[in-house]
This record gives sequence, structure tokens and C-alpha cells, in this order.
Amino acid sequence: MEASHTLVSNSKGSIQSDIFSGLTVALALVPEAVAFSFVAGVSPIVGLYGAFMMCIMTSILGGRPGMISGATGAMAVVMVNLVLEGNALGGAGSHAGLQYLFFTLLLVGIFQSLAGIFRLGKFIRMVPRSVMMGFVNGLAIVIFLSQLNMFQAEGTWIQGEPLWIMIGLVALTMGILFTVPMVYKKAPGALIAIIAVSLLVIFAQIDTATVLSFIKVNGGTGIKAGLPTFAIPQIPFTWETLTFVTPYALILAAIGLIESLMTLTLIDELTDTHGSGNRECIAQGVANFTNGLFGGMGGCAMIGQSIINITSGGRGRLSGITAAVALLFFILFTSTYIEMVPIAALVGVMFIVVIKTFAWSTFNIVNKVPKWDVAVIVLVTFLTVKYDLAIAVICGVIISAMIFAWENALRIRARKIVDEHGIKHYQIYGPLFFGSTTLFLSKFDVKDDPDNVIIDFQESRIMDQSAIEMVNKVTELYLRSGKTVHLWHLSKDCVRLIKKAEKICVVNVLSDPDYFVSVDNYNKLQDELKA
Repeated sequence: MEASHTLVSNSKGSIQSDIFSGLTVALALVPEAVAFSFVAGVSPIVGLYGAFMMCIMTSILGGRPGMISGATGAMAVVMVNLVLEGNALGGAGSHAGLQYLFFTLLLVGIFQSLAGIFRLGKFIRMVPRSVMMGFVNGLAIVIFLSQLNMFQAEGTWIQGEPLWIMIGLVALTMGILFTVPMVYKKAPGALIAIIAVSLLVIFAQIDTATVLSFIKVNGGTGIKAGLPTFAIPQIPFTWETLTFVTPYALILAAIGLIESLMTLTLIDELTDTHGSGNRECIAQGVANFTNGLFGGMGGCAMIGQSIINITSGGRGRLSGITAAVALLFFILFTSTYIEMVPIAALVGVMFIVVIKTFAWSTFNIVNKVPKWDVAVIVLVTFLTVKYDLAIAVICGVIISAMIFAWENALRIRARKIVDEHGIKHYQIYGPLFFGSTTLFLSKFDVKDDPDNVIIDFQESRIMDQSAIEMVNKVTELYLRSGKTVHLWHLSKDCVRLIKKAEKICVVNVLSDPDYFVSVDNYNKLQDELKA
């Protein structure tokens, strides 16, 4: 992550920077929204409407100024099955799938808003650093691979002169992007690069793929359209409909929140600021709900466009608002000019995003961090590329948690002392929980121990029900042998756990909530035990 951080300026942002970066993002949103709409099996206009509404709503209401939301591939791959099955439910030749999608987005909006209201956004803190690095690297690779599709025509790689023209224009765009900040740091490098390459292609009449040709190749006609209109999804409101769309809604809501919160965390790190995860959950919900009512395909935070925004100087809400308004302006009034933008210019910008997104520091820490962390980074990267972000992050968190549990399970230790009164003390070190109970039990020698035993938890902690059950088991073993066991130095929360389990855990609790035992109390205990 450190390498990426050095590529992002420490600028606090300005109105000028927000406006220029917003315009750049708007240009980059067009092919992305169109491409993802094709993936989802809907019209490009539906994708563009979705990008506009996601961007404007989250920019105004969201918890992370400077973060850009729009139509995304992670959600599009789920939507395509929803649309297809919806069409099947509507009968032969039906277009009901789109209406089912809009209705599903209403539920997605409700679920995501509830996640924010119940403050579930804080659970993003549970994502380990290794998972975060794998997520970033995986998304960088996904963005890179998605741009390679632009070098294809009808499923085959372009060759000869068209290929070299494409490569040359991409390289020119990247060169301008690297050079402009060296001349004037506050200049909108990405916007200048896109405009410069576009003018070169137009006036030099260079034959290369443009936004319009890209749309037509994929079956569209253009991006010109009117304002999105309000409409209630036209589907039968039945129990069957609800059971059909709810699983899709839950999946889409989860994917959207995971990608948005992970992107929020990344932008926080790159800008040294702090966003509100819970507020972002609510904003994502409101945006998707609005999409369901106004005919957009919905979406979530977009890491590529967000990186473009912050590297172009966008820091405030104005940058996202500008991007959304500019995108709508393109759709309404300037579609002809936007359709002339060469795809190569946008690919060049996205390649720079890949360079700035990838955590190059990964290669420097391979031999410096635990091997398990390296394994998690590699696994999450692979799963992000192979499947999707949600699966990758969930698997990464689960595996990291299992590794953590395993390592802590091995930390349970017991120091054994027999005092001058013949009382044996077991001084326990490390957490006692489900993973360490077996090792904990192995520390005791019930058969050869004296009649009185003290288990001292001053350096330990009873963590869960499994630990309580194990304490109960140890007690029963000593009782069967006619011996007495005492628990000592339990913290207040441990005592509370034991008291809640009194029916199953018959023990004599000798507690000292402040972890201080006076000499008099100790001598009194010795007398009680000898009696």
C-alpha cells in the first residue's frame, strides 16, 4: 500500500480540482457503465442512468467524500442471471427481467440502509491488512484484464495497423498523464490527456475505436437519451415474486457493501482521512432504491473511478457531484462529442489507475511478514480475479480468523507450583477459548495432584462457552478423585461468564476483581484449605 500512497498527492483539495477531476471521472464512467450494462444484459442507457444516480446520491449523502460510485461489474455478473430468470418468468419474448431487476434494487436499497442504521459498517474493521492488500492487488489485475478486452473486436484480438495505433494512443495518453504533473502539479492530467488524444484522433482522422464504435459493436446505438423517469416496477407483487428476488437482493446488497466499504478503507489510507462506513451504507441503500424507481441498474463504489478522482485532485463531495452532473449532461446534450472520444485514451487512463492501485509494497514484504499472511494475500488476489470481490474477502477473513484462532490456541500455558502448605497452583497464561481447551486440559495431572488445587487466571481470560465447559470438566475430574479445585484471579467479565453458567459449572470462585490479593486474604485462604 505504501507504493500506491506515494502516487497520491497530499492535497486537501479545492473547488477547481474537484471540478476538473469530476469531469475526468465522468468521461471514464461512460465506457465502464456501458460495458457493465452489456454484462448485466440491459440497455446501455440503463447502465448510464444507474451510474448517474449512484454517483449523485452517494456524493451528496455518502460517508466518504471523493469516492465515486456507479454501475459495477461485481454486481452486473449477478444481475445477468436475475434478468434472464425474470424474462423466463414473464414468458416467451418477455422483457420482464428488467422490471424484476428494478424491484430487486428496491430491496437492495432497504437491506443496505438497514445495515447502516444498525451500524454494521464498523465490521469492515475486522478485515485484516493481508486481505486488504489481496483485495487491492486483485482489483488492479481485474481492471487491467478488463481493459485488454478493448484490444479485441468480436472476440478476437485486433492485429496489424489498428493494434499499433491503439498501443500508440494508449502510450501517448499515459505519457501525458505522467508528464503534466511534472510541469504543473495542479493541472488535471487525466482530463488534459483525454482531450489531447481525442483532438489528435479527430483532426488527424485516425481510424481507431471510439466510444460510439464500442457501443455499436456490443449491440447498442449510442448514449443519447432523456431524463430518467419515475416508474413503479411492473411485476406481480406476490409471495412467489418475493421469494424469487430476495436471495438476489441479499447477494447484491452484500457485494455492494463489501466493495464500497473496502474501497472506502482504501481511499481513507491513500488520503490520510477517515470516512463513515455506516453513513456510506445508508447512502448506497438510498442510491440503489432510487435506481429501482427511476430505471437505473444500480451499483456500488468503483475503485477505478475513485482512484482516478483522488489522483486527479478530487477530495470533496463536489468532485462526485460534478462527475454525476457531467455524465447526465453528456447523455442529454453532448452525446455526439463524447461518442467521438477514442477508447485508447480511456484505456490509457485506466492503465495508470492499475499502476496506482496495485500494492507494489507486496513484493517488499514477502520475506518480512508471516508466511500465513503472504498466503492470504495470494489467495484473496486469486479469488478476486477468478470469482468476485465478495467471495475473496469473505474467504480471506475466515481463513485469517482460523489462523488467528490456531496461533492463539497454542499460547495457553500453565506454570505449576506446590507451596509450603502442599497446595498445588496452576498459573494459567494465554486465552482460554474453544481452540485452546484441549491443550488446557492436558496441563492438569489430576491423578497425582494433592487434595487442594488452585487454578490462577491472573494472566489468562475465559473467553467463551467452550472454555466454561472445559473448566467444568476439570472441576468434575478433581471432584471424582475426592479433590477440591479453586478458581482465582478471575477478571470481572470472566466471573460474569462463570455465574451465567452456574447450573453447568459447579466451582468455588475465588475472585479478586482488581487483581490484588492482600497477604491477610491469602493467609485466610490457606487456613480455609487446611481446615
